[in-house]
Amino acid sequence: MEWYTIKDIDQLDTPALVVYPKRVKENIKKAIELAGDPQLLRPHVKTNKMAEVCELMLKAGITHFKCATIAEAEMLGTIKAPEVLLAHQPVGPKVQRLLQLVEQFPQTKFSCIIDNKMTASELSALFAAKKKVLDVFIDLNIGMNRSGIAPEKGAGLLRACQYLPGIQVVGLHGYDGHIRETDLSARTLLSDEAFSKVEKLLAEINENSPEPLQIVAGGSPSFPTHVKRANVQFSPGTFVFWDWGYKHQFPDQPFDYAALVITRIISIIDEKTVCVDLGHKSVAAENPLPRVHFLNAPDAEPVSQSEEHLVVKVADASVWNPGDVWYGVPVHICPTVALYDAAIVVEDHKVVDHWKVVARTRKISI
Repeated sequence: MEWYTIKDIDQLDTPALVVYPKRVKENIKKAIELAGDPQLLRPHVKTNKMAEVCELMLKAGITHFKCATIAEAEMLGTIKAPEVLLAHQPVGPKVQRLLQLVEQFPQTKFSCIIDNKMTASELSALFAAKKKVLDVFIDLNIGMNRSGIAPEKGAGLLRACQYLPGIQVVGLHGYDGHIRETDLSARTLLSDEAFSKVEKLLAEINENSPEPLQIVAGGSPSFPTHVKRANVQFSPGTFVFWDWGYKHQFPDQPFDYAALVITRIISIIDEKTVCVDLGHKSVAAENPLPRVHFLNAPDAEPVSQSEEHLVVKVADASVWNPGDVWYGVPVHICPTVALYDAAIVVEDHKVVDHWKVVARTRKISI
């Protein structure tokens, strides 16, 4: 049997998300080996959104985490993760929600990113009123052009924050998700160029700072380019499950597929066309077709998709029947996971559990 095959597949409805824990554990092990030390990893949990997967990382010695939503931060609080960075600047009601997290989960040290004095002042006022101090990282725009302050203005923001009660600048955050070259040497060159902006700011700051600042850098594509840097934490996220896009775009990385989607043929359209029940609502649809590749139907070519249907060209439709199951690798696993309430857990070809995708919601309790 192939590694992904499920013996009791007839008992499972489709479409569904399937997770293989042994492979997840192996990917975590490989990430730690690549980093050199579990304390140098600060994995982003936006990919998995599952408490059980995060607990596997905790058991492997990882104690620092990164997240994008209050719900993801709350999930990490419930498993008593020691340190959690909210890498999404809190504005509006999220500021109050972040305070609630700090109050409800005292065993977890929460922090967040900032890129302007207005947000810093709002956080300062709220946390100082509660006689608390929130750790913050200055978010730097090092080329992603999505959020963050220009690095040359970072020292000014740090100086402004030093006079604000209730917050404490403890580090710098630089995300380089725009660097996606397949060739590792080309990726490294661009990563070094982007990171040099962080290093220049750090040198300027450390001259007048009694405590060295923490540095959090990169994501999955640039992970290998940062591992030789001193005093830097790396924050890949996709590595736990991996996907078709990263597997083929970054062949230098050692990770394997650990999460799939399963789907069934629901109609034989003609001698070379079938339809499966894997629509927009079941696999991430932000990329052009193909958005999924099928391990047990490698010749299948998706040609059109709607909310609940995926039409696929095959070499010979006569070898397939309605009800046949296909095992698919999403091109992008992160938003695919967020489409499911729970994942089916498979070990040794058998269903052993269901893990709730608890942080797919925007609000758990806070």
